[in-house]
Amino acid sequence: MTKAGYIAIIGKPNVGKSTLMNAIIGEKLSIVTPKPQTTRRNVLGIYTKDNIQMVFIDTPGVLNPRYELHRSMMNYVEESLSGADIIIVIADVTKPQTATKILTPPFIEAIQRINKPCIAILNKMDALQDKKQALPLIASLDALKVFKEFLPISAKESDNVPELLKTLETYLPESPMYHDPELLSTMPQRFFVAELIRETIFESLSEEVPYSTEVSIAEFHEKGKGKWHISADIIVEKDSQKAIMIGEKGSMIKQIGSESRKKIEDHLQMAVFLELFVKVREDWRDKSTYLRSFGY
Repeated sequence: MTKAGYIAIIGKPNVGKSTLMNAIIGEKLSIVTPKPQTTRRNVLGIYTKDNIQMVFIDTPGVLNPRYELHRSMMNYVEESLSGADIIIVIADVTKPQTATKILTPPFIEAIQRINKPCIAILNKMDALQDKKQALPLIASLDALKVFKEFLPISAKESDNVPELLKTLETYLPESPMYHDPELLSTMPQRFFVAELIRETIFESLSEEVPYSTEVSIAEFHEKGKGKWHISADIIVEKDSQKAIMIGEKGSMIKQIGSESRKKIEDHLQMAVFLELFVKVREDWRDKSTYLRSFGY
């Protein structure tokens, strides 16, 4: 008997959704930074073992939309909920909170309405001195009457991740596998390259600039034997942001390029020639024409 299904991972920004999926798949598919709202699109990761296939969907953090970009991000979350066989809701146990702070009321209503198996994940348990500190949060989540299981884990340390997989297996429907068992993701390499550049920007710059930035791959082709040529446009909203991104005498863009190239070469396992260009697209986060051109 073969079992397979789609599993949506949802939760507020910075609770560990991407870290969890990377720990499950065993590869870095989703970019991870200490800053919230790093993930903007659904990222698909495929876990296959024996006769089991779990297709995980790492979604953007649930938030109250401020820009048209945020509304597009929330559409990804809603789509993943409707198409999933199982839903994982991740909560950060290090932050005192109630169920209504973990999920916005519309998402609570959506989970209740679609009536699919929901698993509550209590993440960052390794940071608690006393595990009983998580009990009030469990009680608040339990009051929603939507969760089948409550599992404490540490995605960062991979603690209890095997137990999570065993639990998910029990809720998987009988089904043929959806993807080749050798695949870890169906996302194109262009996507991962752009995400690695964007991750480097988040790591290199502070304040609002990373959130105002998008990365678009202009060229991606082999240039000579065993070396790839990649040209990427870094999109910002203001001339002042462009100046920060470039830095004095080009110091910042050189740093971002150098760090990004190392990550891309590690990911692709081949030498890369990387060119970065900074372009201004005023208020792109609120303009549907730009958002569509960037794939949102």
